[in-house]
Amino acid sequence: MIANELVSNNGHLVIGGVDSIELTKKYGTPLYVFDVSEIRSQIRKFKSAFENNDLKYQISYASKAFAIKAIYQVMKQESVHIDVVSGGELYTALQAGFPSSKISFHGNNKTFEELVMAVKNHVGVIIIDNFYEIELLSRILKTDHEKINVMLRLTPGISAHTHKYDQTGQTDSKFGFDVGSGQADKAMKQVLDDPNMHLKGIHAHIGSQIFGTQGFTMLADKMVELAKHFQREFNYWPEVINLGGGFGISYTKDDDPISADEFIGKIANELKKACDNVPEVWIEPGRSIVAPAGYTLYTIGSRKDIPEKISYLSVDGGMGDNIRPALYQAKYEAVVANKMDQPLTQTVHIAGKYCESGDILIDQQRVPDTNPGDILAVLDTGAYGYSMAMNYNRNPRAAVVFVENGQDKLVVKRETYQDLTSLDLDY
Repeated sequence: MIANELVSNNGHLVIGGVDSIELTKKYGTPLYVFDVSEIRSQIRKFKSAFENNDLKYQISYASKAFAIKAIYQVMKQESVHIDVVSGGELYTALQAGFPSSKISFHGNNKTFEELVMAVKNHVGVIIIDNFYEIELLSRILKTDHEKINVMLRLTPGISAHTHKYDQTGQTDSKFGFDVGSGQADKAMKQVLDDPNMHLKGIHAHIGSQIFGTQGFTMLADKMVELAKHFQREFNYWPEVINLGGGFGISYTKDDDPISADEFIGKIANELKKACDNVPEVWIEPGRSIVAPAGYTLYTIGSRKDIPEKISYLSVDGGMGDNIRPALYQAKYEAVVANKMDQPLTQTVHIAGKYCESGDILIDQQRVPDTNPGDILAVLDTGAYGYSMAMNYNRNPRAAVVFVENGQDKLVVKRETYQDLTSLDLDY
């Protein structure tokens, strides 16, 4: 959400009908705040887009973007699927009461213990990533006399136009069975020959933070081409084609994301053109569901002014709350939450408190005149902020608050110094 779309009241940023400054007084800073109505709205836009295009579909929330009990409970309320990528995410979802039948389990190196956990809890589908996993899963199913739905994750040779660490569909990737070398055919035969695995469909994911439709339409066309190949070679037609996620959002005014209606419309047209019997289509949005709903609130502290240089304005958090600027050179925008009605008078670096020169949350940000104690709100931090948070420099992780319809609720408590040493043992 860009700054001019924000809601303010008496100069204060309002989130989900709640005064952000009152939130900081109640819960402290740093503080992650999520507008739950925005999350629900985005999910419903995806659903509407599919229904407008008359496609069978499932929305599967990619929960690596933000995985806590409360968000899984929201997803349950919205009747969507989720995907998890670790035993920890799976455990959290189960603890939240999320139905296991609507869980997909991803990952390029699932452990034996994680697969046992998935089978024991009857997850809806395991998305198989490699030959070692086929062997492990086959052994577990045979030993435990269980059957399970699976999909094959394929590497179709399509690169997304995004940061190199966010590209996952090209041939040289750690993920999935390579199509060009014949790995996909070999995996297909092994799974179809296993009586305890039901091959529900095929999956591919080409990357993250993608703004154009071309990559998605190319992927849709490629997946139909592969489905036809598998039908010829193995007499197999998928029930599901899972096109992954990666739909971009607007972090700054320079970003120009496509709407759900636009990219799903293009995908639908491509699929209907390519085949008569279109399988059920799954997508796995994560960032695009939660990122725009998230804000991180900080208290402004020290300032460093250097002659003829941009000043440094420091806050009481930083890379421990949001590693993406340091890791990916990700860009964000911010506002001073208690001075929304004041003119922007200066450009500053927004610096974190961590003992790293690279701990810069925003390289250049326009702000009004500020004082220590003012509240800075960094926008669109709902994805990969809390989920990648850490205790570097022995800083406790921030609290998480959900707001909706003018009400606020603490959903993750702030860590304490005692929490930081709770697992330490004396030598």
